[in-house]
Amino acid sequence: MNQVVLMGRLTADPEIRYGAGEKAIAVAKYSLAVGRAYQRDKEPDADFIRCVAFGSSAEFAEKYFLKGMKVAVVGRIQTGSYTNQEGQKVYTTDVVVERQEFAERKVKEQDAMEELPFC
Repeated sequence: MNQVVLMGRLTADPEIRYGAGEKAIAVAKYSLAVGRAYQRDKEPDADFIRCVAFGSSAEFAEKYFLKGMKVAVVGRIQTGSYTNQEGQKVYTTDVVVERQEFAERKVKEQDAMEELPFC
């Protein structure tokens, strides 16, 4: 079984591109900063995980996701490799997004002053 569930904040606005050809599909790439449960001395307290979404999920990310937003992602890990311009082999690990959603609601300044009911 290859399934990943992540919740974190977007490190930048998603980058989107479209494939070539008649049936060009949207591809969005973004990175999530996911907090670690435990931290050792002088180690980062978050992992930065690259995610890639396709089709309507990519278009949704482009339209609604912004740097700093907290989002939840369900997907699968995919590894790959390529040779860079210096001739070195580079290995990649990405989460291919199968489902994504907002993990917090927008709060207006006036709402922040009031107690919010549970839904």
